[in-house]
Amino acid sequence: MENITFDDFLKVDVRVGQITHAEPYPEARKPAIKLRLDFGPEVGEKKSSAQITRHYTPEALIGRRVVAVVNFPPRQIGKFMSEVLVLGVPDEDGEVVLLKPDLDVPLGGRLY
Repeated sequence: MENITFDDFLKVDVRVGQITHAEPYPEARKPAIKLRLDFGPEVGEKKSSAQITRHYTPEALIGRRVVAVVNFPPRQIGKFMSEVLVLGVPDEDGEVVLLKPDLDVPLGGRLY
């Protein structure tokens, strides 16, 4: 793995968002859920497609706070434009487990 500088790290804008809408995305190549997330007044509402169907249902995601990279360029996922990358780590089977703050923090809070 290549080392990066602290300035490189500062270029990645990771923020806390709250899932406001979630629905199945059956047209995706791999099972996924389409998300809308609120990152507060500075960033606003953004969309994402996430391959998180193993551990999460759309209904259970509403209101959940997660962390996401908000400054990647939008990426076309099938017919859906994903604007942010919701972050997770693999479980023992390689399935995504979402990252979230363990305390209540303001929407849009930036990782540092």
